[in-house]
Order: sequence, then C-alpha cells, then structure tokens
Amino acid sequence: MITLSVVVPVRDGERFILDALASLARNARRDFEFIVVDDGSVDETAAIVSESEVPGLSLVRNPAPVGLADARNTGLKLASGTYVTFMDGDDWLAPGYLADLVAAIDGLGCDFVRVDHVQVEGRKRVVHRAPEARRGLVLDPRDAILPAGVRTMVDYPYAWAGIYRRALGDLLRFPGSLHTAEDRPWIWRLHRQAASFGVVSLAGLFYRRGVSGSLTQIGDERQLHFFDAFELVFEDLEPEFAPKAVRNFCALFAHHLEIADRFTPELRRRFETRGAAMVRALPAELVADAVPRMSVEREQTLRALLPEIPAGVRVRREEP
Repeated sequence: MITLSVVVPVRDGERFILDALASLARNARRDFEFIVVDDGSVDETAAIVSESEVPGLSLVRNPAPVGLADARNTGLKLASGTYVTFMDGDDWLAPGYLADLVAAIDGLGCDFVRVDHVQVEGRKRVVHRAPEARRGLVLDPRDAILPAGVRTMVDYPYAWAGIYRRALGDLLRFPGSLHTAEDRPWIWRLHRQAASFGVVSLAGLFYRRGVSGSLTQIGDERQLHFFDAFELVFEDLEPEFAPKAVRNFCALFAHHLEIADRFTPELRRRFETRGAAMVRALPAELVADAVPRMSVEREQTLRALLPEIPAGVRVRREEP
C-alpha cells in the first residue's frame, strides 16, 4: 500500500534534476512513490531520470509539452497514494521532510495540510511562512480566505507547500487550459470546497527563485493566462469573498505591470488592455476600496492606467 505519491513535473530540467532526484532518494520509503512527468523536454532530462536509481520512482513522458497544470494532472491520474504532494523539477527537499509531512496530516486527520518553505536565490536562503498563524489545529478552509485587507491562505497558492488527501479527487486537479497562474483558481477552489485543513511549522522544501526559463521569468503570451486564471476565481464566487478576490486581482495586476519590461510592446499593450477591461468590469466600490490598501507604487501604477478609479482614504496593508 502506497502512503504518499509525489508528483514532479519537469521540462528541460537537466540543470537541476539531479538535485531533485537526490533529495527524493534521501526521503524514500517503501510506501512512497515518486512520479516524474517529463513535459516534452528536448534536453537530457528524461535520460537522467531514466538512469537514476531512486526507490519507487517512475517516469512518464509527454511527447510534446502540455504545460505545468496538465503535467501535474497526468501525475495525479497515476498516483495511488493515500496522500499526494508536489515538487517542481528545479527544487529540492530536506532529508526526512516527506515523512514529516505524512506525520502532520496523519496527526491532524484533515483534508490537507499547508506548510512553510525556503526560498532560494543563489546562496541566499529565506524561510517564507504560510500566512495562517494558527498552527497545529484543524480549521475550516473557508475561514482562511478573509479578511480582504491582509495576506491570507489564498495569497499563498504554492501547490508544493503542502500535502493533500488524494480522496479530494477533482479538487486537486489544475485547470489545464492555463500555462501560468494555474495555482490561483486551484487554491481558491480548495479553500472554498474542502472540509478541513491545517497549517504546521515545517519548512523542508527549497524553492529556487529566478531560474532562467521559468515562467516567472518569461514574458510571452502565456502571461495572458493570468487573466483567464482570475476569471475562474471570480466564476460563481460567493459575494462574501468578492472583496478579497478583487483586492487579490488588482494587487497582482499592478505587480505584473511593474515588471512589464519583460513584455514586447505589443504584448504589454494587450496585457494592459485586457487587465483594464477586467478591472472596469469589477464592482466599482470594491475596486475603490481595494486600491488605497496597496503599496503607494502599486496604487500609482493602477491609477496611471485607470485614472477613473475614485480616490479613497489611504490604508497601508501587506501585499500578496
């Protein structure tokens, strides 16, 4: 019987995949399985994985890239564990981390458990804590969406920062139409529809930030999927959560505008046009309340594009 399935999507990851595999080997147990999904790599990724001797590892190859969301979905279909977690192919795990994850969800008995992580930039290591301060308790996921004006669990969308009961089924599936921001509607749906969750103080996943070739660094048309992602967030959203979703979208839209130098002029124009149209379609009173709660820089960025946003009383809040 398999206790834990670890889904590892990777594309052209030859530079870092050995680190990921070595960390899986240091976490291996007889009741753990590791499912590497090679998403159409054209480098030596598949060969490196095929030649590895990590216990419990299997490799599935997509002939052509389908994107991170569907690569994860492929792994989910093959998973047989009671629980499932994720790791990207350019990240790595601390020894014993997976056993600690299993112990955490076994101990709480809830649908899913979220954890902290370590962000890596060169030699720099910084622990990033999940926003929920209540640790080691079984909580209602819906209670962790609000309040709107501060950072909450839906502002911490990383699928790899947690462990989930595979019995959650379709709640764990990612929107395959998206090639970026797929974790945004995913985390909102999980918190709106799952029955229980917890947060524990465990930071054993090392997340490489700023890797060349990652979607966070590339300014091509896939960045427009950010808007498709938030259309899914707003779809059938309960009115009580609308202020949070509006604030979430506006803050992230402003952030993308701040780093829009990675876009071609044509793509920037399309990004600004679509984003402005989405903001104008949102309830005006919620936008007017959300914008003054951002950083001064983000507020100015949005008002430069959308001068019709009403001025409001400035309130400093933490950004997502």
